[in-house]
Amino acid sequence: MKAGSNRSEAAAEVGSAVIVFDGVCALCNRWVRFLLRFDRRGRYRFAAMQGAQGSAMLRAHGLDPQDPMSFLLLDAQGAWTDTDAILRVLAGLGGAWRLSG
Repeated sequence: MKAGSNRSEAAAEVGSAVIVFDGVCALCNRWVRFLLRFDRRGRYRFAAMQGAQGSAMLRAHGLDPQDPMSFLLLDAQGAWTDTDAILRVLAGLGGAWRLSG
């Protein structure tokens, strides 16, 4: 689901994207480690939803920073949540991961 039409300043830089995730969730932290391992182009930046920046990004896109189910991807095309965000992240890794998207 697209989470709003406004581009975030944090994701305005060409080729970069920001992922806001639950920093206390073990599964979410494994997801971030996976992305760090396979993001060979260094495309993704990360912000924990418990931090000031992550919380502000969630609120700016209509998401509750207290909801651990919140997952947000901000890229040059906009803001994305849920499955749409995950598929865009995988496709952004390139190579064989693009096929999963």
